[in-house]
Amino acid sequence: MSVRVRFAPSPTGNVHIGNIRAAIFNWLFARHAGGRFLLRVEDTDRERSTDAAIRTLLDCMAWLGLDHDEETVYQSRQTARHLAVADALLSSGAAYREAKGGGEPCTIFRMPKEGRLEVTDLVKGVIRKKAEDTQDFVIVRSDGTPVFHLANVVDDIDMRITHVIRGDDHLENTFKHIELFKAIGAAVPQYAHLPMIVNNQGKPYSKRDGAAFVGEFRDQGYLPQVLFNFLALLGWAPGEDREVMTRDELVAAFTLDRCKSSAARFDLKKLTWMNGEYIRMAPRAEYAGIFMARLREAGLLRDDFPQATLDGIIEQMQVRTKFYSDIPATCAYFFTEDYPFDAKAVEKRLQVPGAAETLEAVAVAFEKLPVFDVQSPHDALTAMGEANGTGLGAFVHPVRVAVSGLSEGPGLFEMLALLGRDTVCARLRRVAARARAGG
Repeated sequence: MSVRVRFAPSPTGNVHIGNIRAAIFNWLFARHAGGRFLLRVEDTDRERSTDAAIRTLLDCMAWLGLDHDEETVYQSRQTARHLAVADALLSSGAAYREAKGGGEPCTIFRMPKEGRLEVTDLVKGVIRKKAEDTQDFVIVRSDGTPVFHLANVVDDIDMRITHVIRGDDHLENTFKHIELFKAIGAAVPQYAHLPMIVNNQGKPYSKRDGAAFVGEFRDQGYLPQVLFNFLALLGWAPGEDREVMTRDELVAAFTLDRCKSSAARFDLKKLTWMNGEYIRMAPRAEYAGIFMARLREAGLLRDDFPQATLDGIIEQMQVRTKFYSDIPATCAYFFTEDYPFDAKAVEKRLQVPGAAETLEAVAVAFEKLPVFDVQSPHDALTAMGEANGTGLGAFVHPVRVAVSGLSEGPGLFEMLALLGRDTVCARLRRVAARARAGG
């Protein structure tokens, strides 16, 4: 039988990264095997599963490229089928009815009372449990509505699911579900329970640790292919220390035997690094288009800006951009004299004794150079550092902050060459005057 897997979220308005990680693993497994990836919306909680919540879910899946096969199944529309199965279980003696607390009776499923129950998990191996440690459980509430366990299993049967890949918080449920499959007389799917996502302290990753929902990462500027790649590596490894991978590479490499059973740590620094790597590796024309669009939106890019200089700026910035949303702020100084200054950088580099004199001296030295390219300012500052006995660093840092307003960015001398001598010297003198005035 060909592989058939499903993503079965309960939409509540936000899509947690743990849930979408399960969707990604199911999608990769199906695409690797040439099988089917199905979507079932478990929308039986009508208060929380609103149309807006379902739209948010579908938007997140579309943004991440999680295309699904066949029609979406809405669990709330299957109630009659769930109740019919419950009646059949009552008729066979696998379930019984019992009133709790004097109210209307529930339908309760009978768990085995002798021997051992066993789950052969494709990630965790064989897991056993004494039957005497299990309890019968409700499958239809006293108000006549099916419980998750029954609806989940019946829908998996009807959708002909071959593999259930979900978080290991469902492991206890799986013992119940396997017994339901057997009692209904249906083939039991294979199970794979994915490791929990944890924070740096080893506790379950939650909103308290930072962004926890897909929409938050999108709003913060993470690229969909980056979040997809990163989440695919939470609990799975392709081997050979590979990390930055295309979707086709992930599909080709994905097998459940490379999933880990231990908890997966969410490393925000790695996610941010990966976002920068994807941007660095983007085709230059693609980056340039986004770069210029962002600058135009910010009102920074004039139509008559020299193309050669713009090309040089783009070359310098692409390898340093972590988020496309950072573009205007991290390079405004190339395009305007009204560029912002980082307060901490100013305090550390410019509001110190001798800063104004240093900047004035550098301006004088730069104006004397026969040419102003990448190498000549470097040589000039090196000579000044040797003459003063302070070294190059005493000049590099204040010059950088003066001409860009920032403490980091492209190589200083590449930056100076792109700005040009006239602009650089005018800025050095202007900032020196401001430093003298205590500004």
